[in-house]
Amino acid sequence: MGMNFGVSPNASNSPDNNGGGGGGIKSTFHDLYVKYVPSQDSACIVELPEGEKALKKKKGGLKLKIKIANPSLRRLFSGAIAGAVSRTAVAPLETIRTHLMVGTSGHSTAEVFQNIMQTDGWKGLFRGNLVNVIRVAPSKAIELFAFDTVNKHLSAKPGEPSKVPIPASLIAGACAGVSSTLCTYPLELVKTRLTIQGDVYNGIVDAFVKIIRQEGPAELFRGLAPSLIGVIPYSATNYFAYDTLRKTYRKVFKQEKIGNIETLLIGSMAGAISSSATFPLEVARKQMQVGALSGRQVYKNVLHALASILEKEGLPGLYKGLGPSCMKLVPAAGISFMCYEACKRILVEKDGEA
Repeated sequence: MGMNFGVSPNASNSPDNNGGGGGGIKSTFHDLYVKYVPSQDSACIVELPEGEKALKKKKGGLKLKIKIANPSLRRLFSGAIAGAVSRTAVAPLETIRTHLMVGTSGHSTAEVFQNIMQTDGWKGLFRGNLVNVIRVAPSKAIELFAFDTVNKHLSAKPGEPSKVPIPASLIAGACAGVSSTLCTYPLELVKTRLTIQGDVYNGIVDAFVKIIRQEGPAELFRGLAPSLIGVIPYSATNYFAYDTLRKTYRKVFKQEKIGNIETLLIGSMAGAISSSATFPLEVARKQMQVGALSGRQVYKNVLHALASILEKEGLPGLYKGLGPSCMKLVPAAGISFMCYEACKRILVEKDGEA
């Protein structure tokens, strides 16, 4: 005897449809019908997916939140993560840029890349990256913490007059750059030495020991003056441009929240402006850090370095490596700001805080 699995309103209430012992089956189908088919016009059993509730919960997307009550600690963590991620992403460009500045492996990006690949392979492109991450993570944490702290104290509240005659973000950016540079400069010098003279040292510790023994502790701070002179306008311009571009974006698009892609683009634009304006000082600093290695000239100070480079190579010498430098600094700035803002949304004090 065949069995009909279709259910209709009349059949489910008919006492003589299946007869006798079919009451249990009829009751089962009737329960399914009432549970899953709200409309009397339907004549089929509708089976809902078991994971419907889970899908509904996931409909809004995954929102990871880690609660950290201390706002200073949140900014320090966010800055450290942003620095580590951004620098690792552009490590090969940083290596090429450094070689171009000091002229040890060629005079073009393609030539330097080929020489590094022939001598060291892919590992050569990431040489010194561990030192770079160790340096940049705390440096970026200190930098962003200093910027947020100073900017918060100097910024006037809505409706109040300005506390300082110049933009607060300009002063905060300069303070941020100086603070991070003073704390992490020796690691920057060691990173440069490992990149250029990797065969001379057997790691970070060995580089520190050899530099201190052979050249003295003061050598760890060689080039600090031009570095500070360079970082003040760079950091001030970078943060001022970033803050200004964010405010402009909010006014133009009338949106308080800025997405990750928009933050990436805004940060990249800020990095392009600041790096182009201060690049000659960066070249002088790198030349001074290399010192007398490989028989190179030792410069007395930043002015001596700038004058000597200008005399030997002309104006193009002060901008040698600007292309790969922008290729490295521009995306690094964008990635750094994007990661920082994203981390601030993850590391919150309470729900709904960004």
